[in-house]
Amino acid sequence: MVRVSVHEAKTNLSSLIALVERNGENIIIERHGRAVAEICPVAKKSRIVADPILKKIVITCDLTSPTEEEWENV
Repeated sequence: MVRVSVHEAKTNLSSLIALVERNGENIIIERHGRAVAEICPVAKKSRIVADPILKKIVITCDLTSPTEEEWENV
């Protein structure tokens, strides 16, 4: 984990971000020797993949039309 002062962070922000991006390393920013902020990589979002069995489902009716029971209640 890299630790830098606020002044160093302001001066070298682009290179610090490149370091985080390249190595996935967290960077702690300190003011007067005390940690005040952290630059860290954004967690990659995992894609949700539908179950392959869902591709085999075939809908043969109009799901938006009322059912017989709904028609009787009208």
